[in-house]
Amino acid sequence: MDLKSQAQELRQQSPVTEPGEGRTATHTHSEYHALKDSLHSQLLSRIDLNVMGSMKPERLREELGLLVERLLQETGVALNAPGRKLLVQDILDEIMGLGPLEPLLADPSISDILVNGAHQVYVERSGKLEKTDVSFSDDDHLMKIIDKIVSRVGRRIDESSPMVDARLPDGSRVNAIIAPLALDGPLLSIRRFAVVPLTMNDLLDKRTLTPVLGQLLSAMVRAKMNILISGGTGTGKTTLLNVLSASIPHSERIVTIEDAAELQLQQPHVVRLETRPPNIEGKGEVSQRALVRNSLRMRPDRIIVGEVRGAEVLDMMQAMNTGHEGSMATVHANSPRDALTRLENMAGYGGVAMPQDAMRQQISSAIMAVIQIARLNDGRRKIISLQEINGMEGDIITMQEIYHFRQTGIAPDGSVKGHFKATGVRPKFMDRLKSYGLEVPEETFDPTYIYE
Repeated sequence: MDLKSQAQELRQQSPVTEPGEGRTATHTHSEYHALKDSLHSQLLSRIDLNVMGSMKPERLREELGLLVERLLQETGVALNAPGRKLLVQDILDEIMGLGPLEPLLADPSISDILVNGAHQVYVERSGKLEKTDVSFSDDDHLMKIIDKIVSRVGRRIDESSPMVDARLPDGSRVNAIIAPLALDGPLLSIRRFAVVPLTMNDLLDKRTLTPVLGQLLSAMVRAKMNILISGGTGTGKTTLLNVLSASIPHSERIVTIEDAAELQLQQPHVVRLETRPPNIEGKGEVSQRALVRNSLRMRPDRIIVGEVRGAEVLDMMQAMNTGHEGSMATVHANSPRDALTRLENMAGYGGVAMPQDAMRQQISSAIMAVIQIARLNDGRRKIISLQEINGMEGDIITMQEIYHFRQTGIAPDGSVKGHFKATGVRPKFMDRLKSYGLEVPEETFDPTYIYE
């Protein structure tokens, strides 16, 4: 049995040796939580929060560990060595971290953590959901963890504001929703972000795209093409945006705009902006649209919008059409054509009465290419389409597909079978790439080359 499995078993059934007896009594899961909560409360009553804030994390953890050991001796409850070590670790996680979630956050194989109330926690590994043995003492315990997360980024969650988006210090995205909207207890969803951002080589290893497609996409970014990344929930849009942004020259000034800051750009000159929700009086909200407008006064070379969700699409397209080439954004959509339709619909949220053909003209002038990414049935992410926008024919935005992934079946082990292939269409933006001194091999567009 591995260490993680042992820890889960110990949390479910913690062995405790009763004083004065030479036998081991087994405490139930609820008794273990009760003991931990009692020690936690005693510990908080004995520590000086001001002193805690001035200590280095390593020293603080050591001092708190010694104090927990002392409290254990005072209570008269003697745990065996593994149980004692686990209890100390759990209490330290409560004070310095996110309690029961800490072991999951430390596991690099987990991409999503989904908490459905105090006693049901799921994780996603390799695109597949699985239930864990992790649990909270009760809903109040879970609420304390949620409050700790959202307060770190200056946000709040209560009955008058029962939904919130936030982030963890490592950039992981957090969403929480509580009563009266959540009927069966507080809900918490954490979209994990890698401590070390993924690179193009990582995507190649995962077969998200092919080497020639990766080379083409990097060239498109360096040539300052305005790119829209489209996909559904959990398909890896933000991850792909991070990877592509690595091709932006380090000499450029980049302004990022997000609801909850999660982009991990590696350039030295990055200015990060984040929206602000309204306060308890309903005032003080700063929307993405306001940030996009403000970013135009900040002398950006490129503007990157984490996800286009509303009226900010108008200001984003105007920026792309007025000298801020090379800008990028993501949008929720199931196909490149749907992505453009969504932009058109969201533009109407701004209350600007603009004829349909004028709106489509703006979109076709602003966006040069759409990348569609999807999560397949086996959990793997793939770039399934790259399409170039050519302009307008009548009142229709014309597009042509350059590259695609076609699913051909399912293997016996459940993995998706398919291949990447060029359509044979040579994109018009090749002239733009050449003007920037970027060469792309002609075989990139040869339809006879098939990549499994």
